[in-house]
Amino acid sequence: MNTVHVTASRCYDVKIGRGLLDALGQELAAIAKGKVLIVTDENVAPLYLARAYQSLTKAGFCVATTCVPAGENSKDIKYYVNLLNLLADKNFTRSDTLVALGGGVVGDLTGFVAATYLRGVRFVQVPTTLLAMVDSSVGGKTAVNLSSGKNQVGAFHQPSLVLCDPELLDTLPEDVFKAGCAEVIKTAILFDSVLFDHLYANGLDFDRDRVITRCVECKRDIVCADEFDNGQRQLLNLGHTIAHGIEKMTDFIIPHGMAVAIGCAIFARAFAVDSEKIVEAFEKFGLPTRTEFSAEVLANAALSDKKRQGDTITLVVVNMVGNCELRAVKISDLTNIIKAGL
Repeated sequence: MNTVHVTASRCYDVKIGRGLLDALGQELAAIAKGKVLIVTDENVAPLYLARAYQSLTKAGFCVATTCVPAGENSKDIKYYVNLLNLLADKNFTRSDTLVALGGGVVGDLTGFVAATYLRGVRFVQVPTTLLAMVDSSVGGKTAVNLSSGKNQVGAFHQPSLVLCDPELLDTLPEDVFKAGCAEVIKTAILFDSVLFDHLYANGLDFDRDRVITRCVECKRDIVCADEFDNGQRQLLNLGHTIAHGIEKMTDFIIPHGMAVAIGCAIFARAFAVDSEKIVEAFEKFGLPTRTEFSAEVLANAALSDKKRQGDTITLVVVNMVGNCELRAVKISDLTNIIKAGL
């Protein structure tokens, strides 16, 4: 097992190792007491809910469970309010714990509920997708969506523990696993040319434990330096300005990871000196690097992005693998920049 310690407004460990799902009760008992609510979705529940429940009850916890529909549409105010009411009905207090058992949607939704119920309660992330393991489960960003865009209502609320069990990836559909690989490649482009070379050489046969651990370390370093996303943490948005627009315009038929791959490829072609190798890396993983949307449509979709300030928007510019920067550009220039990368 590998452990990455995160030092933020709440300090916690991210543990990466096979068999950690069955150790959930033991791990939680070391840091908490009280009641537990497991939040999961309809895809994950048949696979892993019983094991999580058994582990927690065996450790002495009183456990309740709830399930939301699978997919991005569950990151909605409706499900957020439903969960708040469920906690109130079950008399949950600040000494109790929420467990997010699922991918990024479940983690974001559960985290936002935890951030706001009674002004903040403990929660634990047990990510079941590669994307959640390497990115969304670490760092404390929680949110739900509005009809105008993704993650527009949220809060920073660090988990108390993150357990990444790579065995859970064995049941992922291939396209979902590949979507997570987009965030892995993104991390390598941003921070680690050695990691990028490992991914480029091995494709889908990369060393899962090693790569997940390294991605978590990179995420840890940037979160510890800029927890509240006022500076360098915005680098993690590489490709996301385009991606969120594509997700919204396709009603999430193109999932987050696939959209991130397209966004990263567009900005690599627009700026990077080694753009061909970057694009080829995504293609080695079977990820898309093109979109049928025009530059004008993509630029217009970016106008609701959180990184917009007045008549400028902050882009993550890829100079080359391991060398990226934040750059504020005029909204009026965005269409031409995107056009250069299509």
